[in-house]
Amino acid sequence: MDKNDAIDAFAALSQATRLDVFRLLIKAGEGGMSAGEIGDTLEVRQNTMSTNLAILARSGLIRSEREGRCIRYFADMDGMRGLLAFLMEDCCGGRPELCQPVINELACAC
Repeated sequence: MDKNDAIDAFAALSQATRLDVFRLLIKAGEGGMSAGEIGDTLEVRQNTMSTNLAILARSGLIRSEREGRCIRYFADMDGMRGLLAFLMEDCCGGRPELCQPVINELACAC
């Protein structure tokens, strides 16, 4: 991920509803959620949700799959890893052992 991609991702996450959507999709895991389920869970109108999902998708933080007439959304873990890697690429002044506590905190225990 380059600096401009990181800026796009942070801009997408800098709005409360989009941050809530991204966190919800991370929690949903591999099953993802339909747009309707996301909107119902977060109590957000369909047109507002549609706009927010499009912004997150353009930023590379979520992806979608069509299921008949429905679209299912998923957290894009590669996008999230790219953003985290961008933040940590110059971490710790060449002493990676100093970053280990952060990496341990980020590691999925599922």
